[in-house]
Amino acid sequence: MPIARPTPRRTAIVASLAVLSVLGLAAARTAVLSAAPAATTRTPATTGQLEPSDRWLDGLKSKHRQFFDTPAPNGGIPLVHVLNYYETYNKAYGIKDADIDAVLTFYGSTTFHALTDAAWAKYQLGEFLGINDPASGKPATSNPWRAAPVILGHTLPNASLEALHARGATLIVCNNALQIFAGMLAAKRGLEAGDVYADLKANILPGVDLVPGMVVAVEQATRAGLSYHRQ
Repeated sequence: MPIARPTPRRTAIVASLAVLSVLGLAAARTAVLSAAPAATTRTPATTGQLEPSDRWLDGLKSKHRQFFDTPAPNGGIPLVHVLNYYETYNKAYGIKDADIDAVLTFYGSTTFHALTDAAWAKYQLGEFLGINDPASGKPATSNPWRAAPVILGHTLPNASLEALHARGATLIVCNNALQIFAGMLAAKRGLEAGDVYADLKANILPGVDLVPGMVVAVEQATRAGLSYHRQ
């Protein structure tokens, strides 16, 4: 018998329930995160401009490890999935963040979500990607995932890249994708592709590792024993 595929309406309902369940958890964690730095905070692999490497694999030592494959933003729902991964292990199983590794990827149409607010403003990335600021309704001029993502109408700072990284999440961006999208952006803005690529690479968010190619990173994660979660 063929497996029934979820309808768009059912998918939206499930996503909404996931966000609503996080809202209650987020409030409880805000005081903890603001009171003291998380013990599992990772130091960025390098300072200054990153070069592609496999160093992201070195920190994956926890018992519970999952790879969140995220080629599309899907309204920020991938961030909720990563947050729920930590929160469910915390609340339902008594597992601490130090024993959890979540890997969130940036490639495809999420590539630019790994960049600084300065890059979003300079290159008008909101307009380029068709992503609007929920408050103004105009193209976003800052990275909507960095500090206070708005997901299904709810502002969830605990699902932000900064908050997830502070809990120990590994964030990786694809160098192949960065080069390709830099070329597309350069063509759109009438700029030199090499110059745009170098500038974007210099504007990767602190704590995000640059990997040679996501197609290889998926294989490496599998070999390292991570479970796979397609977003």
